[in-house]
Amino acid sequence: MPDYINPSRESFAAFRSATRSGPIHMLNLVKLRDQATYDDGTKATGAVAYKTYGELSGPIFRALGGRIIWSGKPEVMLIGPDTGEEWDIAFIAEYPDMDAFITMMRDPAYQAITHHRTAAVQNSRLVRMEPLSPGAGFGA
Repeated sequence: MPDYINPSRESFAAFRSATRSGPIHMLNLVKLRDQATYDDGTKATGAVAYKTYGELSGPIFRALGGRIIWSGKPEVMLIGPDTGEEWDIAFIAEYPDMDAFITMMRDPAYQAITHHRTAAVQNSRLVRMEPLSPGAGFGA
């Protein structure tokens, strides 16, 4: 099974074509490398490289109205395929709208620091979601 680190042109086009006004939630599942793989040979663990990415990207993310609304450390897969996938980090990032996310992705300052994420991440999933109001029960 391939690892996924950055969006493909096709998946980004699908993301952009799903137009809807209002906030978007982005579910992030991240598996870190033991050792980051920087093109220039920089030595760091995947955790340190991802922390660097988070510290440098945070101000850009927040300036666009983004915020982390939930985070957790996955522990055990209770229901799901036995694919061998394991995640070190799970979180949901909220953006005011799709344009805020796209603006961040295109921001030259953001692009200049994404190499830390690429060096840190072994595998990931990024799922765009429409926020819904929570109900009193499952699926409500």
